[in-house]
Amino acid sequence: MKIHTALLATLATACALGQGVFTPGVKPFVTTDAPVIALEHVRVIDGTGADPLEDRTIVIENGRIRSIGGEIPANAKRIDLTGHSVIPGLVGMHEHLFYPSFNRVPLYNGQGFSFPRLYLASGVTTARTAGTVEPQTDLNLKRMIDSGLMPGPKMLITVGYLEGKGSFTPQMPELTGPEDARRFVDFWAAQGAHSFKAYMHITRAELGAAIEAAHAHGLKLTGHLCSVGFREAAALGIDNLEHGIVVDAEFEPAKRPDECPDADFRHIDVGSAPVQEMIADLVAHHVAVTSTLAVFESAPPLEQRFLDALSPDSVRLYLAGRAQIPPDRLAISAARIAKELEFERAFVKAGGLLMAGCDPTGNGSALAGFGDQRNLELLVQGGFTPLEAIRIATLNGAKFLGLDGSIGSISVGKQADLVVIDGNPAAHISDVKKIKLVFKDGVGYDPSKLLESIRGQSGLH
Repeated sequence: MKIHTALLATLATACALGQGVFTPGVKPFVTTDAPVIALEHVRVIDGTGADPLEDRTIVIENGRIRSIGGEIPANAKRIDLTGHSVIPGLVGMHEHLFYPSFNRVPLYNGQGFSFPRLYLASGVTTARTAGTVEPQTDLNLKRMIDSGLMPGPKMLITVGYLEGKGSFTPQMPELTGPEDARRFVDFWAAQGAHSFKAYMHITRAELGAAIEAAHAHGLKLTGHLCSVGFREAAALGIDNLEHGIVVDAEFEPAKRPDECPDADFRHIDVGSAPVQEMIADLVAHHVAVTSTLAVFESAPPLEQRFLDALSPDSVRLYLAGRAQIPPDRLAISAARIAKELEFERAFVKAGGLLMAGCDPTGNGSALAGFGDQRNLELLVQGGFTPLEAIRIATLNGAKFLGLDGSIGSISVGKQADLVVIDGNPAAHISDVKKIKLVFKDGVGYDPSKLLESIRGQSGLH
């Protein structure tokens, strides 16, 4: 009995301490929440692709953008930001609240404490998840953020995975047929899902049933596909495709209906008639594509802030794995990114809607938030201008979500979701990492405090 009592006491103490750490509210991270705020002498990069506006003052009033230039209200809290730029809050379109366990068995650990803070600190003010292994956890975390119990971006929860037989991880259910797909969608729609995600081994019949059910609820469905080709998915009515051509197996000679073959992206000719026809088909069906370049990068430049965010065990396992990557795998990683960028440029040129997201999975190199910033660098390295890359990561995602009337660009009347940067990302895209302030609905958050609060917390739990 004494042991039992002691154990209960220990658990109670642990729960109390955990609750104190997990839900301190947002106040410790807020640097300014005045009703009226004037951001003076800033460079405005509005997210539309237009040239920057120099030496402007953005006035925020009650969470919205009141003016860009003009008079400053007498009651405004004035912040001199000479030498700084302001961009719209990033709209991350392929985010997760889990991370690789670095285990030989593909299992993913929940990161409900650290990842929302990482996203917000990195300038992601709206995050659409692109699948979850713990749907109820993600839905509850969204509600906690919305109610002010914890800091984080505006979360839009995509429930999935709608996976067929052959899942690579035991954390995903496997559908038994079209009716099962409908039941899945109907159940999670009733729980508050924002959208759904189909995965690699889903059949055409299951995918079609899931799309029909999602649309019946007024919701959208995206997919990381393999067994179903992009043109087949477009014909079925899919709304969004993840990752791009490097995961599309429809050009593989050995491809068979409803099967996911061993595919090699390197033989795909983006300029060929079949690929150009596929691109035209996606554009005609208004299917958006999410760019996730950072997750394909096996060994990006190693940053101290990345190591600081990870737990000690995660650092050890990540660095050990990174050191063992053979040269040929690094070459394949670079080739994959180059091929995907070629496709993305062609897709945009044809009129397609390209968005961006982090996808913090892979070998762990793309960490929440930091990976979103890295995407911008890779887009620019691959031929997009900095202003085009910023639009892809902001306004384009807002348009797909139907939220471009309130977020995604800097415009009078919109919500004040803004990122203040110490530098000029229109000239040097890497300056997106130099964040001084992040505003969400007109409340300014200190990124350094958010990052400090999760130091050593991400990764293994």
